[in-house]
Amino acid sequence: MSYFQWTILFSSIIEIILLVLVLFFFLRLRKSEALLAELQKKQHEFVEKLSFNAQLEQELVASFNQRQKELILLEEKLETRAKELSKLVKEAERFTKSPFFLKQIIIAGYRSGQSIEELARTTGLTKDEIELIVDSDK
Repeated sequence: MSYFQWTILFSSIIEIILLVLVLFFFLRLRKSEALLAELQKKQHEFVEKLSFNAQLEQELVASFNQRQKELILLEEKLETRAKELSKLVKEAERFTKSPFFLKQIIIAGYRSGQSIEELARTTGLTKDEIELIVDSDK
């Protein structure tokens, strides 16, 4: 074989090797493109999930704020009711300590069959005071 034939043979082998390398590079490029497309798809899904989570968080914060406002209103109503009940309890205590009410309890107890001693123990008065109240009713 001549020098020219060896050169053509050698250059053909180099061309075939280069062609194989180009094909190999092309296949790797396609795999990289597929991988890149998959990564972009997953990134898009991740961004959508982040957006959904942010929206959900905003709804939770809004709901929490609304619940806080409701709790504040309920606390105010509870305080108002507590003040009203405190006033009623004070009025009831004043009423139960009034002599007229005490007299009515003693008379009602005596009529229902309680003894003077029992009435004296429950009301904190002496027997003489109980007898005086019972006698004044007759």
